[in-house]
Amino acid sequence: MAKLVKFPIFQTSKYYYFTAKAGRIQKNYNFALDFFDKIMIDTTLIINFIRELFSLQTRLPLLFTSFYFWAFFALVFAGIALFGSKVLLRNTFLMFCGLFFYFKTSGFFVLVLIFAILLNYLCAKAITVARTERGGKVRLIIGLVVNILLLCYFKYSYFVIDVINSLLGIQLQVVDVFAEIGNVIAGNTRFDVGKIVLPVGISFFTFQNISYIVEVYRRKVQPISSLLNYGFFVSFFPSLMSGPIIRADEFIPQIYKPYFLTKKQFGIAVFWILNGLIKKIILSDYLAVNFVDRIFENPTMFSGFENLMGLFGYSLQIYADFSGYTDIATGVAMLMGFYLPVNFNSPYKAVNAGQFWKRWHISLSRWLQNYLYIPLGGNRNATFGSYCIMITISIIAMLLAGNIYVSAAIALVVTVSLLFVRFQRERRQKIITNLNMMNTMLLGGLWHGASWNFIIWGGLNGIGMLVYKFWRNRNIYVKSLLLTVAAALAGVWLRYSGYPIAKIAFVWLAVLWCGTFVKLIYNITKHAIGSSEPHGKVLTWLSTAWAVLQTFVFITFTRLFFRSGSNLDPSEANSQAWATAKNMVGQIGGVWHFDVIPNMLWGYRNVFIIFAIGMILHWLPEHFKRRYRLWFAQMPVWTIAVVVVFTVFVLYQFITADLQKFIYFQF
Repeated sequence: MAKLVKFPIFQTSKYYYFTAKAGRIQKNYNFALDFFDKIMIDTTLIINFIRELFSLQTRLPLLFTSFYFWAFFALVFAGIALFGSKVLLRNTFLMFCGLFFYFKTSGFFVLVLIFAILLNYLCAKAITVARTERGGKVRLIIGLVVNILLLCYFKYSYFVIDVINSLLGIQLQVVDVFAEIGNVIAGNTRFDVGKIVLPVGISFFTFQNISYIVEVYRRKVQPISSLLNYGFFVSFFPSLMSGPIIRADEFIPQIYKPYFLTKKQFGIAVFWILNGLIKKIILSDYLAVNFVDRIFENPTMFSGFENLMGLFGYSLQIYADFSGYTDIATGVAMLMGFYLPVNFNSPYKAVNAGQFWKRWHISLSRWLQNYLYIPLGGNRNATFGSYCIMITISIIAMLLAGNIYVSAAIALVVTVSLLFVRFQRERRQKIITNLNMMNTMLLGGLWHGASWNFIIWGGLNGIGMLVYKFWRNRNIYVKSLLLTVAAALAGVWLRYSGYPIAKIAFVWLAVLWCGTFVKLIYNITKHAIGSSEPHGKVLTWLSTAWAVLQTFVFITFTRLFFRSGSNLDPSEANSQAWATAKNMVGQIGGVWHFDVIPNMLWGYRNVFIIFAIGMILHWLPEHFKRRYRLWFAQMPVWTIAVVVVFTVFVLYQFITADLQKFIYFQF
């Protein structure tokens, strides 16, 4: 008889227990594998990100508007928190950060920056130990010559070759000497020797180096004892690419101070960063991509009104772009405990061209005044350099003009000016002042670019300043008479030539005549209507607004020649820039079809709304702007964080597919 085997219930429970335990182990094992794989994937992504961040990738430039810059700055900020109390260690750390920042933007041109640092550090030392005044001056001149030659090689080689070829009738070609040296060292043809590429920001750090050695020679600044500290002074990355140009006497004392940041300073710094990002991404980039760039790329495809609006749009675009960069640089520097000079002061509030240049790119205007205008003689006397620069620029302009009538007109103006200086003794002082000022503006134009268009742009700004100096000393009756004659002559010119530029001149002079005529009527009847205080205040405000509008229109028109010469290969800048400017003038001064303007305004309504908002914000009173800056800085930190997150979210909606570089990177 078979034995009955019982199967206890505990055995069944044990079976299920071990089965469940094995399942959990397998599940945990799978989870661990997935978690490990995820860690490996994330680690790989992080490693690849760091590898790309620390390698030369032209598609990942450290622009202020890119995520990669803020990742870089987070590391820099952590380093400052670590080394803040150790001044030399902090400065050394920031110097290498600046060199890395420049490498990411300009590649091996970082070697040019390192050379400039070594050159001017040693030059300042040599000037200091010179035993005689003459010895110091010789060493200063050597330093200046090397700095200027380095800048001129990269910036003006095509320009000089064009002038030589035009003058001698030969066909010289530009060769990149540094690329040739690189190929010799590398033993291959890795670098292109047939094209000279302009290193980003070379004008800014060259001018900064020049100001340093000049101030050391003048005994206004003690030379920096440590090469590491001087390297930090030159390579300070917030201002390295597009300024502002830092004066040695203003910045050097800061490099010896330990890190310090209050809550209020933190709030102001964050405000400047957000303000700059809004200017750059919303005002500048949106206007450029959706309207301005389209007009300038092919002016003949758009109407005269669209071309004119493109010009006004560019005036806001370049201001928002450049001042936006400065605002971000100011905020970033402030977070690191350093302060940059003010570079913009609401320039479109200026009532004349001279005041405009006291509000626009202030650091460059100060540099030109201190190291060019005053050494040329300023308002005291004319030097050999004054006449040399005037004659040289005139010859260059005549060669580039390519028109015998324009060349003859330039020669006539220069000859008459020199004769006035020679024979008009009682007016010589005023003429010399105007001569030095005009030279400064022309060289300022050439600093922006070596092409005919930049010479015109600088010359027009100089003429605007001279005209205002003459105009402000005339009474309302003389002004009315002069404008009547000028408008009549422009009308005759338009009648018999039909040139678009004649039409533009006639319309503008007619508008100016209307404004002056209103002032004339008020002046005649002021005893009847102008005695009450409210009327006087209103009319003063209207007069100021009228002057601001005139100045804005004039500066905008000069920008036609500035913008058409930008973003171009130096080898072909002259011909392309002149063609663009000529086409835009032809469209603006041509026949307007007013019936299509409403449709055009509606089609670009977002562009015009943003333009209007930008100008309104720009024209707000300064005391009001200062008030809301302080209000922002005094908010709780958590509120500032919320505002930052919200602003970043809004800005993300405006970011274009490709990040737009800052305009002044190319200068």
